[in-house]
Amino acid sequence: MITLIDEAAEAGARCSQTCRVAGVSARTLQRWREDGEVKADGRKQAGAQREPANKLSEQERRQILAIANAPEFAPMAPSQIVPALADRGQYIASESSFYRVLREANQLAHRGKAKPPTRRRPQPLQASAANQLWRSPASPDTRTYACCAGIRI
Repeated sequence: MITLIDEAAEAGARCSQTCRVAGVSARTLQRWREDGEVKADGRKQAGAQREPANKLSEQERRQILAIANAPEFAPMAPSQIVPALADRGQYIASESSFYRVLREANQLAHRGKAKPPTRRRPQPLQASAANQLWRSPASPDTRTYACCAGIRI
């Protein structure tokens, strides 16, 4: 886009008019140039150098992991740990920070002694002869049961 604006300027057009046609302001064009050359985009570099002011320190991360791995809190999810600590008057970090730190430490799997629930589809039922499959009534006021082998209900 800058080359097109430069070509128009060499042909005698005014910078402000070519910028208006291109959809940028003349000030934007000035910011894009540095000593007559096009500047490199510095947004990624500027963003990579910044750290949030409220970023958790390594000590705070270790404290979160120590609390989450304590025998008292080991079977609990962060959504239960944070309120339990709040009942004691302690605030370590937010619930989302607990989740983030545990996820980064690969500890956000199923927490607790019980096995995680398994999700399996029920085995399909298939009748090979009459009177093998029965279903319960479709409505509570029907007192009869219907045989599903070969009969449309």
